[in-house]
Amino acid sequence: MSNRRRAGLLAACSVSLMAGAFLVVPVAQVQAETLADAVALAYQTNPTLQQQRAVQRATDESVVRARTGFRPTVNAQGSISYSRTDLAVPTTTVVGGVLVNGADTNKVGASSAQIQLSQPLFTGGQATANLSAAEADVLAGREDLRRVEQGVLANVVTAYVDVRRNQETLRIANENVAVLTRQLDESNARFEVGEITRTDVAQSQARLAAAKASQSSAQANLAVARATYAQIVGQNPTDLTPEPSLANVLPASVEQAFEAAEGSNPAVQAARYAEQAATARVALAKSAYLPTVSAGASLGYDAAEVNGNRDQFGQYNRQIAGQLTARVPLFTGGLNASNVRAARERENAARIAVDGAKRTVIQQTSAAWSTLLAARANLVSNEEQVRASRIAFEGVRQEQQVGLRTTLDVLNAQLELANAELALVGARRDEYVASAALLQAMGQLDVNKLATGTTAYDPKASYDRVTHAGWVPWEPVVETIDKLGAPSAKPQTTAK
Repeated sequence: MSNRRRAGLLAACSVSLMAGAFLVVPVAQVQAETLADAVALAYQTNPTLQQQRAVQRATDESVVRARTGFRPTVNAQGSISYSRTDLAVPTTTVVGGVLVNGADTNKVGASSAQIQLSQPLFTGGQATANLSAAEADVLAGREDLRRVEQGVLANVVTAYVDVRRNQETLRIANENVAVLTRQLDESNARFEVGEITRTDVAQSQARLAAAKASQSSAQANLAVARATYAQIVGQNPTDLTPEPSLANVLPASVEQAFEAAEGSNPAVQAARYAEQAATARVALAKSAYLPTVSAGASLGYDAAEVNGNRDQFGQYNRQIAGQLTARVPLFTGGLNASNVRAARERENAARIAVDGAKRTVIQQTSAAWSTLLAARANLVSNEEQVRASRIAFEGVRQEQQVGLRTTLDVLNAQLELANAELALVGARRDEYVASAALLQAMGQLDVNKLATGTTAYDPKASYDRVTHAGWVPWEPVVETIDKLGAPSAKPQTTAK
């Protein structure tokens, strides 16, 4: 759906709602939309998700860059030069054994080309540490992607139930206006025959005016909810069906919720992988103390011409060279030691971040569990309140007809019933949102639970496509040698 069409639909919907006009659409033309449909569409098209997936694919490339530390590099270079010198005094040159006199200009041309190959044999563990850090960064990025996915899915759930709640709210408001309109008509009729006073009529008029104000607010709230839904899901809501129950995927106890959250919450997992990356970077800093060994080879040629005569210096000079280079750091002015200390402190910070993430997740899980219990209790109480308020309203109406109740009693009973119905609608919404929030805190609000059959995005597929780019057959040998000599970077047991 184009942005222009989507905006037009949303604007038309908002205008119709604010005007209070509702189109009656034949049942055969209405296509019901489920929560699974909304989740599947948002999962495929939501810009926030698309952006985070692109970020993750960029992070995958860090592993490719890290693996270049085990692979050779080949470079080619060439040059062509020409110079002309006008001489003040003619020169004498010998060409092919014949004396040539009177040359007053020197023309010199030169060309060269060279291919160079360099292969690291031992990097002191730098390539190994770089690869370990990059792989940990990729895993942390996947957890960040999962966190963003769960946030988007939670927003979809909230937007979906908000639209349904506001639709029900508007329905109740419309029914309340209709009931109070009839009540006002009855009051006017009874006033005409002298059964009630002008005060009773004024009370009915006041309640009807308040109901119409609530109706206008309900229309506006529904328009806002529909706009939010379109922004998150990617299209305007149609006929939304009741959301499916989440009871079968919720934990039976808060202990199970805590255990699941600590084991699968993406924020905790990302913090753990970030700590692994920080530990690898400590090893990277330590590797600067170790020697490095590399091999190189080159093949090249060069040629020169003077005054158009190439034979003066021969045809081409060819050069083949090979070298084995070892580099041993002796003194860096304290740079290496400073880098190691800084890496250690970053490792400490990453370890502390894990504890902080765990505490945050425990708090979120506890709050979500408590909110869910309260929402369930409110739902039961509100259902009972609606049942009792409906019986009371019918009783008051019947008692008013025989003169046992006043008009104000009927109006109050109607108001209590409408408020009870609104509270019930809100309680159902709050209970479902609390269930989704608990799953999100546990790290288990995934697309397969909300939209069975939807193909989940697999970040590993993109990783596998790029990680072997540039591979050479002897890479595993070089990697093994580098790992054997790499410095260890065991995590510290306590933060300093």
